[in-house]
Amino acid sequence: MKIGVIPDSFHEPFNDAVAHAVEIGVQGLQPYCTGGRLCPEILLPSLRKELLAFVKGNGLEFSALCADFGMKFNTKEFNTLGIERTKRMMDLALDLDTHIITTHIGKVPEDENCEEYENMVRSIEALGKYGDEIGCVFATETGPEKALALRGVLEKADTHSAKVNLDPANFVMTVGQDPVEAVYILKDYIAHTHAKDGRHHDVGGGETPLGQGDVPWKEYLAALKDVGYDGFLTIERECGADRVGDIRIAADFLKERLKELGE
Repeated sequence: MKIGVIPDSFHEPFNDAVAHAVEIGVQGLQPYCTGGRLCPEILLPSLRKELLAFVKGNGLEFSALCADFGMKFNTKEFNTLGIERTKRMMDLALDLDTHIITTHIGKVPEDENCEEYENMVRSIEALGKYGDEIGCVFATETGPEKALALRGVLEKADTHSAKVNLDPANFVMTVGQDPVEAVYILKDYIAHTHAKDGRHHDVGGGETPLGQGDVPWKEYLAALKDVGYDGFLTIERECGADRVGDIRIAADFLKERLKELGE
């Protein structure tokens, strides 16, 4: 497994974030591509080559792209434009030498027979089938429902490219899902992961620096290794007064845990 970081977590310009990533010693980047200079509408093909050369020149690679811009997966009337825009982000991912985009699909409805559930399956299928055609994975981020419910909606989508971006902290903070159990439930779908920590809302919840929350990292990483995951652990820090310091702590923490695993 390799360690990455979401450069937006530094809250600094992209080039400065890259410099921090190099100094901290991670291998990958997962930037947001939903606005600014990295969105597909702005980042034209010639600029994409320059960006990729800059990142590779710093010894880094793109682990995935974050394509989350609030698309309404469960509402048929409003998702047509969102699907098309997400496809352009999948094209961008391939141009940046990665084959994964991640996003949130919203909470999976409990009633599998309701219209919202059917619309969600249809949206996942549309993006997954495009991914099948071009070789790009569409990975939904975990969080608002338990792992079995998420796996259920993915199983109903007729595509091989609908996968999961596993965020263990989201499971812990929102639904009290054991991340270790989630790895085994979702093992056939895990394409990318976020390295984030937190506590459930019942115990003063919220995000914490890595290693200070309720994610059982030793067991969680061992489970990922057990199911054959060898992709990125991408650090995400969404709050805190010292983002750079927290990300450095997270990277050092993950390096030690991976060393213990023999990675």
